[in-house]
Amino acid sequence: MSQESSITPEELNLLIEQTYKVENEFNELKSSYDHLQDTVEKVVEFLPNAIWILNDDGILLQNSQAKALGKLVELLEYKDTEYELKFNSNSYLIKSSTYKENIMLSATDITEQKRKENLATMGQMAAHLSHEIRNPIGSISLLSSTLKKRVIPKNVAIVEEIQKSVCRIERIVKATLMFSKGVEATMNPFMWSDLKEELNHAVGHYGFTKDISFIFPEKNFELNADKDLLEMLFSNFLTNAIDAIELDDNEDGLVEMSYDEVEGFHRFCIFDSGVDIENAKELFEAFKSTKVKGNGLGLVLSRQIAESHNGSVDLLAGQRKGFEIKIAI
Repeated sequence: MSQESSITPEELNLLIEQTYKVENEFNELKSSYDHLQDTVEKVVEFLPNAIWILNDDGILLQNSQAKALGKLVELLEYKDTEYELKFNSNSYLIKSSTYKENIMLSATDITEQKRKENLATMGQMAAHLSHEIRNPIGSISLLSSTLKKRVIPKNVAIVEEIQKSVCRIERIVKATLMFSKGVEATMNPFMWSDLKEELNHAVGHYGFTKDISFIFPEKNFELNADKDLLEMLFSNFLTNAIDAIELDDNEDGLVEMSYDEVEGFHRFCIFDSGVDIENAKELFEAFKSTKVKGNGLGLVLSRQIAESHNGSVDLLAGQRKGFEIKIAI
């Protein structure tokens, strides 16, 4: 071996040291890269919307929200502007961007936002229509009262049916306007017996064909609340109960209201013997009604009225169909 090709021990040690140094730098670089990739994955996972990062081979990275949406990614396309897409009854806002050879897509669930926008639009339209209906309904109510005094006795029942129909429309108009403006309670003390009298009067003006018995709490007690609002709240439940009994096969029915005091609340429970509730999930959805004759605002307003009195309205679980209404004492 020639002297020129020989490596000295010093040179060999230096080469070994350089090899270790390169290996350490590579390991540090790899650790930094793994840490960066892990950070990116955590950031992507932390985002509230579904994220996909695609390359020519398919999905490079996706978060759990994206995985939960399954085949939605197959419907997505790259566009210069954001767009909306319907998938499995939900609405999504789609955004896209590119970086080098990769495409990033995001899908944000805007179903609730769209629902609120539609609800606000429907509320505005309903409030406008209610204002337009109010004047002619007032005229019909006044004229029917005059007509009732002048018709022959056998036609009085017809006029009374007209008055009951007008009363129903007035209730719908009042509920719609209240929903559009919001519920504000004005508290004043009054006795339950006064409110019970108003409820008996309201039931008497609501048309029904079955033989229905009504049981109200006999105990008299004081409430510090908005009497008009509570009259609307309880009337909503009573008329719903009447409608449910009207749809039942039996020729008679029962509406029962119980009362007790529980932990600082006036607690009322209203039961009826009518048909069961078909879709309990939609009970408190505005403009969605489980009844043929419903406008979808009665129970929504009832809950808002109870909440304005620091109370609540809930569907009771059990063998008897009923609702629990709590009003703060």
